[in-house]
Amino acid sequence: MIVDRTRLEEIEERTLAPYAVKSSTSRGRRHPEEEAPWRTPFQRDRDRIVHSKSFRRLEYKTQVFVYHEGDHYRTRLTHTMETAGVSETIARNLGANQDLAAAIALAHDLGHPPFGHCGEDALDGLMKHCGGFQHNRQSLRIIDLLEWRYPSFQGLNLTWETREGIAKHNAPHGFDEEEFQPGKFASVEAQIANVADEIAYNSHDLDDGVSAGILSLDQLTDLEIWDGAIREEVEKLRDLDPTRKRYRIIRAL
Repeated sequence: MIVDRTRLEEIEERTLAPYAVKSSTSRGRRHPEEEAPWRTPFQRDRDRIVHSKSFRRLEYKTQVFVYHEGDHYRTRLTHTMETAGVSETIARNLGANQDLAAAIALAHDLGHPPFGHCGEDALDGLMKHCGGFQHNRQSLRIIDLLEWRYPSFQGLNLTWETREGIAKHNAPHGFDEEEFQPGKFASVEAQIANVADEIAYNSHDLDDGVSAGILSLDQLTDLEIWDGAIREEVEKLRDLDPTRKRYRIIRAL
């Protein structure tokens, strides 16, 4: 059986929760386009983000540890992929729109500069005279203006819902622009992407810190949440080597 966009949207109407954003009710794009025959609007957003130059550049941008320090430390790209995976899992279990949650997660760090938040703070200081620098705003600039892939418009021309989720990432009310309804909470899918971001970086930054030798398992036992996870998993941890024990505890957090 061939499943086209219309069929996919019918499935959403039947299976998603009342609070989920449905593809068929999207507010559309800044520049009108014909709908894709085989993908919903949010699936199309997701694909456009993944195929963009800015997404590929995340590979060389720092999450916590500088890229050349080791092959196994997370970069902005791997963090983004982990965030998208967590977003889809949460959205699926809550009956929300997985495609929209994933699209927001995949785009949420496109505007991050090199060297993590230190790089962002440095740029913000240097640009105070012209409004400062904020990576959520830069993410919007990238998807609205800086990516050049299509003959009829600048940017990726993503849906309003994906753009709103980026604008309000880690800021429930977003920017002051009327376009994104300041004072109104973002969609449940955008909130899921926010939570998934925190779950991903709290877990993998801890993992990378231990791998780098900056943190030790003994130091972490002073943290109530870590000690609680050990108590809950004590039977399963008994015969594990230190590395697999660490992974097991982090999964339990």
